[in-house]
Order: sequence, then structure tokens, then C-alpha cells
Amino acid sequence: GTIHLFRKSQRSLVGKLTHEFRLVAADRRSWKILLFGAINLICIGFLLMWCSSTNSIALTAYTYLTIFDLFSLVTCLISYWVMMKKPSPVYSFGFERFEVLAVFASTVLAQLGALFILKESAERFLEQPEIHTGRLLVGTFVALFFNLFTMLSIRNKPFAYVSEAASTSWLQEHVADLSRSICGIIPGLSSIFLPRMNPFVLIDIAGALALCITYMLIEINNYFAVDTASAIAIALMTFGTMYPMSVYSGKVLLQTTPPHVIGQLDKLLREVSTLDGVLEVRNEHFWTLGFGTLAGSVHVRIRRDANEQMVLAHVTNRLYTLVSTLTVQIFKDDWIRPTLSSVPIANNILNLSDHHVIPMPSLKAADNLHPVTSTPAKPSSPPPEFSFNTPGKNMSPVILLNTQTRSYGLGFNHGSTPYSTVLNQGFGIPGMGATQGSRTGFTNVPSRYGTNAHGQPRP
Repeated sequence: GTIHLFRKSQRSLVGKLTHEFRLVAADRRSWKILLFGAINLICIGFLLMWCSSTNSIALTAYTYLTIFDLFSLVTCLISYWVMMKKPSPVYSFGFERFEVLAVFASTVLAQLGALFILKESAERFLEQPEIHTGRLLVGTFVALFFNLFTMLSIRNKPFAYVSEAASTSWLQEHVADLSRSICGIIPGLSSIFLPRMNPFVLIDIAGALALCITYMLIEINNYFAVDTASAIAIALMTFGTMYPMSVYSGKVLLQTTPPHVIGQLDKLLREVSTLDGVLEVRNEHFWTLGFGTLAGSVHVRIRRDANEQMVLAHVTNRLYTLVSTLTVQIFKDDWIRPTLSSVPIANNILNLSDHHVIPMPSLKAADNLHPVTSTPAKPSSPPPEFSFNTPGKNMSPVILLNTQTRSYGLGFNHGSTPYSTVLNQGFGIPGMGATQGSRTGFTNVPSRYGTNAHGQPRP
């Protein structure tokens, strides 16, 4: 093959981002988002200048919502990029978690901006500056119009899903209570107020209402402290709206199981355990891969005679209704092989009546015993300082075939003596003759009680 002397350098991070941006910009659906992003940057520039000229921190807090709209547009672009990308060996589950990360980062940054507003407001309570209302109302309506137009014109799939799946904020709950009271008086408004309101539209309207009240109070009574109070109210509403979304997206990043599908998963696993051939379902793990995408893995133990492909098809068919990305590992039941330490030896392998285990005496004990009296004897010479590889020192028990009908002691020659020989000696026990027996060391034992070894009566 061709030998390349100089290896091509890898693309830098900026080059990779430029390549991916060109990939997204090639789609015509992205042009609308890019146009709104350019208009958003222009509006943010004007609003920041008006915030500086009016010296209003409430307008600054409301401008942060416009900056959050820019983050939402970037998230929408990432969502389009995820749909274009295919799974790779590095990202085997795809790139759906990137849009989850984008939502989490956007909501966390919005909460950090709210905390910054709270900190600045606390400082302004000590020394309240003068507020100029010349462009306060104009900036309010420009920001409100652009925010609502952006939210209603562009369908942001990630934020739309999170706003519906996450828990309601305290602002939504209070507005829902107020809506029930209004619908009790005017039932015709139930189709508008009773459904769950969009949290982003709600916070835009509530923030604009707070700025309008601030403008009126400053114009009428020169009450400048109301600007700081409105800034705190907008910051609290922003924090309360973004916090549930941050919690939900954070749980998705932590690969937790959604609470609303735990009951359905338990029901499906019970159905799988009752399938034909399935013995056990274990090591199951299910997590949220992306918004609306559930992944999971499970181990299924089946019978030895079961069809693996058939069981795999049935298990996948049951779980695929809820888990879109599923990994199923099928393994057959295997009997545990017996081990020598835990299972006794069968009779047909080793018959104890025909074999005997003769334990070998230790070398140390054999050296210290007298061969006749079996009493400890003093060594004739001192033992050597070093003795290695001594024959017979570390010997295991030996299994020998027994050709006799009885066992005898060690170190002696024994044989079977006929009964006639034994009876002639006066001892009616088999195996005891002229030779030494296994129970006594005497050769001739008298058959009559009360006599000594020579046959004379005991005195």
C-alpha cells in the first residue's frame, strides 16, 4: 500500500464545529431558526442599551428572558442536528442526549441569571438609584412581542416535551387556581384557561405585567423601590419556572427510570416471565435515553430444550411497545457439575469394602519411635541442619486394592490361618494363630480364665 510519510493532522475543535454547523445550515428548516437567532441578537443589544439608560434592574431581569430565548433557539438547532446524525461506534445509542444536555444547560444558565438579579437587588435595597422611565415601557413591549413571537412561531421539540413532562411550577399552580375560579363564573373560558398553560408564555406575560406596574408607580409617585421589587419578582418567577425543567433533564442525564413507566415495566416483565420456556428474568435495567426514548437491557434464562430465537422474538415483541432501544441476552439453563469437595463419591467408582486408604505415618514420628517397644528413643546422631527433597516426607494417602477380608495393623506380616490351627492353639478367633494378632501382642493365649501365661493356676 501507499506509505504516508507525513500523517494528516486531525481537525481542530473549531473546524469540527464549523463542519457540523454547515451540515445543519444545509437544511432549509434551519434557515428560519438562524433568522430568528439574528433578530434575537439585535433585540438583546437594544434591550441592554435601554437597561443601561433607564438604570432599571427589572428591565434587565426581563431581558434575561430574551437571552434564554436565544438558548432555546440553539437547542432547536441541536435537535435538528441530532435528527441528521446516525449512531456511530463511539455513540452507539445515537446523539439524543445532546439535546437533553442543551436543555439542562439552558435552564441552569437562566437560574444563574436569576440569582445574579437577586444579588443585585439586595444591593439596591441599601442604596436605591433613580430610575428613568423614558424607554422602560418601550423595552418592555419590544421584549414581550419578540418572546411571544419566537415561542409561538418556532416549534421547539425538546422544550415542548420538557414543559409537559416536568412537574408544574408554583406560578402555573397559582394561575391554574385563578383560572378555575374564573371558569366557575364564565364556563365558556374553560377551553382556554383550564388546560395546562405554557410556562414560557406565562412567565413572559407575568414579567411584562410587573414592568407595567413598575412604570405606573414610578410615574405617579416616583416610587423607585418598586423597580427592585419587580426585579425580585421576575427573578423568582424565572427560577421557579426553570427549576422543574432542570430537575427533569438532570434525571434523564443520570439515566434514571421515569416514575410514570415503572408500573408498565413491571407488568411487561411479569408477562415475559410467564412465556413458554422462560425460567427467570434478571439483571433488568431501564433508563431514559432521550426525551421520549426509553432504553433497556435484560437477561433471560430459558430451558435447555427451548428455542432461543423464538423466546427472543416473544420477549422483544412484549418489551418493544415501551422500550424502543432494547438489548436482550438469552442463555440456556445449565446444570451444575459435581465437585469432589461437595459431592460424595459414587459406590460404583470406589467400593469401600474392596479398597482401603492407608495413611502414611509422618517422618518425624517414625524417627522417634522404637521399632519393638514403640517408645520414644533418643536419636543416635543429631539431625542434619538442611534436608531437602526427603523421600516420603510429604506423601499423600495411597489407595490400595484389598485382596483380604479383614484389615490388619501396620509394619507386620499377617496371613489367614485356618480354623483348625487356631483351635489346636486354644483360641477360637479367626485370624489369630502362631503369628501375632491385630488386637494383642501374645502368640499363645490360654483358653481358660484364671491361668497365667504358662498354663499354671494363678495363686
